[in-house]
Amino acid sequence: MNLSVIGLGKLGAPMAAVMAHKGNTVIGVDVNPAYVTAIQQGRPPVSETGLGEMIEANRSRLSATLDYQEAILASDVTFIIVPTPSNPDGRFSMRYVLSAAEKIGTALRKKKDWHLVTLCSTVMPGSTGGRLLPALEWYSGKKRIEDFGLCYNPEFIALGSVIRDMLNPDMILIGESDERSGGILENLYRGACESHPRIQRMNFVNAELTKIAVNTFVTTKISYANMLAQVCETLPGADVDVVTAALGCDSRIGNKYLKGALGYGGPCFPRDNVAFSAMARRNGVPATLAEATDQLNRRQAPRIAEMILSRLPEGGTAGVLGLSYKPDTDVVEQSQGLAIARQLVSAGVRVVVYDPAAMESAQPHLVGNVVFARSAAECARQADVLAVTTPWAEFRGLTAADLKQAPRPIVVDCWRALDRAALASSAEFLMVGFGAGQPPECAQEAAAEAEGD
Repeated sequence: MNLSVIGLGKLGAPMAAVMAHKGNTVIGVDVNPAYVTAIQQGRPPVSETGLGEMIEANRSRLSATLDYQEAILASDVTFIIVPTPSNPDGRFSMRYVLSAAEKIGTALRKKKDWHLVTLCSTVMPGSTGGRLLPALEWYSGKKRIEDFGLCYNPEFIALGSVIRDMLNPDMILIGESDERSGGILENLYRGACESHPRIQRMNFVNAELTKIAVNTFVTTKISYANMLAQVCETLPGADVDVVTAALGCDSRIGNKYLKGALGYGGPCFPRDNVAFSAMARRNGVPATLAEATDQLNRRQAPRIAEMILSRLPEGGTAGVLGLSYKPDTDVVEQSQGLAIARQLVSAGVRVVVYDPAAMESAQPHLVGNVVFARSAAECARQADVLAVTTPWAEFRGLTAADLKQAPRPIVVDCWRALDRAALASSAEFLMVGFGAGQPPECAQEAAAEAEGD
């Protein structure tokens, strides 16, 4: 098929590349000339695993332009993947979507053939049919179903694995204006996806609600695991990994996102949970669970920062390994590691940081007594207390020789990512979700026996 993708950022560029890889002719559109030039030259406009190779391999079917009309007239289906930033009340703004709608509608005025417009950006329930559709009809002078179709089709992906997730989704979610529009998208994805996903077709509002409900449910699961980890820390002998492994065996629960460690971050989970709460309150529904999830998540970084500060010697240096919100991305938005580093700096502590990909992204957010190390080992050698805040695979290679030699350092391993057995003789370990020592009942029994003797 002939496709156009409006927005060549973190999601749009991979989608354009994936669809070209699957044999479609794709033309991308962006207001940023640098992004357009990158695509035209066969380079990735953004950092994402495998994106450069996929763009280079499909240059014959992939192009880009600044001109909306050129893209619309040359395609049969248009995907809108533009930002929907959060408003002060937590709900998503439609200003970039409506700006794109104006340009798409104006181009549709000059097109004789039927056209499908598909919105992929996350929006509040009621937005696709209530705001985007009227805008398209107004600017195009045409009517839904008769002249064009409209779908809502959000992605369920994670930065760092966007291409893999697009090729192998669990589900394709389609909110459709009509049977024809939904059918076109279903056929397109059946040819593009390698995982044979379940395809869920429904009306706009159900699809919009499903999108933010999925992310809200996942964040609740993450916060539950983190609460459980904190409980485990109070019970000698308790191990959150052992407990969650057993919980995940229950088919009603499952083991995905059930890792007691640090809070969630990134550009989607935090704001989607807040948006869900805002929507519920606006409609007079208590958002107790979503609000509790958000509150618990906001407490994670201060909790770890306090753990570090309580063990840091006077004049000591704190090390933070991991500034991106997750491995395999340079994104630091709502990053737990970045939040911890900032709190340590605010407390007047000298902080040394390292991340394999996010050093440049993090620098504008870290001002003060901060050292940006050139490697994980360089960061570790300077740290009296070293915190592993993002589970990059690179960090697992740290050895005893990489740690500060004297005084004996403390390692706060938030993800249980390091080889504790290999490092235990050179460092004291504090592991999130792990209660050291004897269980309380064993200690009480031992004391009673001692008294009896």
